[in-house]
Amino acid sequence: MAERIGFMFAGQGAQAVGMGRDLYQASGAARAIFEQANDTLKLDLTRLCFEGPAEALTQSRVCQPAIYTMSMACLAALREALPVQPVICGGLSLGEFAALTAAGVLDFESGLKLVAERGRLMEEACRASEGAMAAVLNAPSDQVDSICAANGVDVANYNCPGQLVISGENNRIAQTVDALKEAGISKVIPLQVDGAFHSRLMEPAGRKFAEVLATTKLNAPTCLVVQNVVGKQVETPEDI
Repeated sequence: MAERIGFMFAGQGAQAVGMGRDLYQASGAARAIFEQANDTLKLDLTRLCFEGPAEALTQSRVCQPAIYTMSMACLAALREALPVQPVICGGLSLGEFAALTAAGVLDFESGLKLVAERGRLMEEACRASEGAMAAVLNAPSDQVDSICAANGVDVANYNCPGQLVISGENNRIAQTVDALKEAGISKVIPLQVDGAFHSRLMEPAGRKFAEVLATTKLNAPTCLVVQNVVGKQVETPEDI
């Protein structure tokens, strides 16, 4: 029986100073990805990944192309060593763009430009508001939904049973955390992001990015892709 391999790609918040340095040194294919990213963006993204500072690497306009580039460098290094073809790809939020690239929907340069613009627009929205996110563990989703609604906060991600992410204005997140704790939900972890992603505060960025996507050519995927919003497999550029 042929092996059935799937690829999963990380989202924003997975960044770390030093990421990719070992790949750059060990893999010619990974090194080429980093250098192409530098040339495409006219930015020394490689230095920011390898040396930081962490504050710069956390900013959406840097973080998003950096994680996307890191993801594709990992994939390039893997394929340099092994003739691997996935049957399905997926990613969390930002990681969905790496999944689409791995599935042939976008080429690396087109994906990088999209992600860089997405990061720029989201950072613009972040600067227009003061937002935060937090993971909520081991809590009933309907109870978290209710507490968030009462405090004007959005549930950003239903990651898996027992893990939700909430998103909203700083003060409202603080109120919601207090309310969760009063309800006996104590495992709440702040996330390393610079804004309230997947919340109503990102709507201005979403509207502007929709205009960019409307003019972007998408290829038919070479394998199945699972998308976050619909939570199911998609097979055509129209669906994507």
